[in-house]
Amino acid sequence: MSKTREKKAAPRKRAAAAGARSQQASKPRPRTPVSAPAAAGMAADGALIRHRIEVRWRDLDAFNHVNNANFLTYIEEARVSWLRRLATDWDRAAIAPLLAAVQINYRRPIEWPATVSVSLNTDRIGSTSLTLGHRIVDADHPDRLYADGHSVLVWIDRAAARPIPLPEDIRRACAAATEPTDPGEPKRPRRRG
Repeated sequence: MSKTREKKAAPRKRAAAAGARSQQASKPRPRTPVSAPAAAGMAADGALIRHRIEVRWRDLDAFNHVNNANFLTYIEEARVSWLRRLATDWDRAAIAPLLAAVQINYRRPIEWPATVSVSLNTDRIGSTSLTLGHRIVDADHPDRLYADGHSVLVWIDRAAARPIPLPEDIRRACAAATEPTDPGEPKRPRRRG
């Protein structure tokens, strides 16, 4: 590696090492009671969740913007946060959700420093699967769209390694997000596919 490249890489390596140390020092957070919409598995605006994430220095690539692979990590963090908010043992040993497919449209680069907001919405509720729409926007400027797309989760019986019906608590939380909040309002559309 040339001396110029070493000089440029050194601050990032130090920042990445510091980030790894602080992540190791953090402890898992206990589950806490949440508000009524959150207990139903959704944000007040009908999204299942809006999850804020501070862009970390280590998320950047050589072009000084968030590496495209980290967009998927942000979506995963939002998904896990939403599942943890539900009053359920979504991660129990007998059954588990598996990521079957993910589609992402990169709309613009995320530069540092930034805070992003990842929202998840119910696109489709199947018998054994769930399609979640996702959007990554600037937390302070929600009209600044960085990425959108969808993920498909399939619940399986781990012992049999076979798909199982979607757990009722997951189905209820997602169905609540597609129901209108005003009885006179039409149902929110679900994308089929």
